Amino acid sequence: MRRDAARNQELILRTAHEVFSELGTDVGMEVVAGRAGVGVGTVYRHFPNKELLLDHLVGTMYENLIAAAQGALARGDGTGLEEFLRLLSRSLIDHLGYSDRFIRGLGPGVGEQLDSLFDQLLAQAKKHRMINDSTTKGDLQILIWGVRGVVAVSGSVAPDAWERFLDIHLAGLRVAPFPSAHPGPDAGQIREMLDARDKN
Repeated sequence: MRRDAARNQELILRTAHEVFSELGTDVGMEVVAGRAGVGVGTVYRHFPNKELLLDHLVGTMYENLIAAAQGALARGDGTGLEEFLRLLSRSLIDHLGYSDRFIRGLGPGVGEQLDSLFDQLLAQAKKHRMINDSTTKGDLQILIWGVRGVVAVSGSVAPDAWERFLDIHLAGLRVAPFPSAHPGPDAGQIREMLDARDKN
């Protein structure tokens, strides 16, 4: 790719991230082109349709989170899970307008790799007694959904409210005995929740 074309592609991706995060994915490519200061034809030359552009953005999001999860796991002392949950929450907020595509997942491959790292982080945290043994991955997935809900409600009025929400819930997951006698959702129930949401 020529240097000017590479610059244009980087500009389009950076601008698309800003536009879709702020306005959601219903906006057209013309909005991305206008904010980037390039012709819409230039956008389409790099990304023939909006779905490909969004796939690229979500793929980059996945790659960054995989690197973050690997780094958190490498700490080896059980603290990586909480570090990763905070990084994941921040990433979902930074990509709020299209983070639902991340939560649905891209299917086999990258999604499975991140899922495996998440399992390892949870196991490591339990081994080092950084989180209660009764904590399930479903508990943590629902917690992340809750973070997104807090952000959606608090918006620019209290943009950091999600951090207190996360602090409180993580404190609850660390205590012994476990603060709830109700069973957590299993992997099948989590998948059903996602499927039901996608149909609505």
